[in-house]
Amino acid sequence: MNWTLEVVVVPVSDIDRAKDFYEKKVGFTVDHDTRIDGGPQIVQLTPPGSGCSIVLGKGLVDMEPGSLRGLQLVVSDIHAARAHLVERGVEVGEIQVMGKAGARPSREGDDLDNVGFVFFTDPDGNGWAVQQITSRG
Repeated sequence: MNWTLEVVVVPVSDIDRAKDFYEKKVGFTVDHDTRIDGGPQIVQLTPPGSGCSIVLGKGLVDMEPGSLRGLQLVVSDIHAARAHLVERGVEVGEIQVMGKAGARPSREGDDLDNVGFVFFTDPDGNGWAVQQITSRG
């Protein structure tokens, strides 16, 4: 039996601002933007190529806006991913190499497969990591 993660709720304070950030800056696809009569607005977005989406909403979970940490995206080229984010105006850190001694800035020629990361936050402070994995074996 497969168990697939399909949706993660991201707590935000301003749904339209968060939608704009994830769609226009990060590059996620808007799957739907639903306003329930007398109820909340719910926006679902999906990262390109992902089987898991995020849902933005207020009051959907018992978490304060900006309190979600540890969300992780995986890409095959961390340099290209970082350049994409910077070009779109996302404040993203430099590429880091994670090792036994902790994190250090990447250097020219580093093998970044599985150990190369960049980090960013959304406007509310929800924290994201982007990791380079070129193959799964």
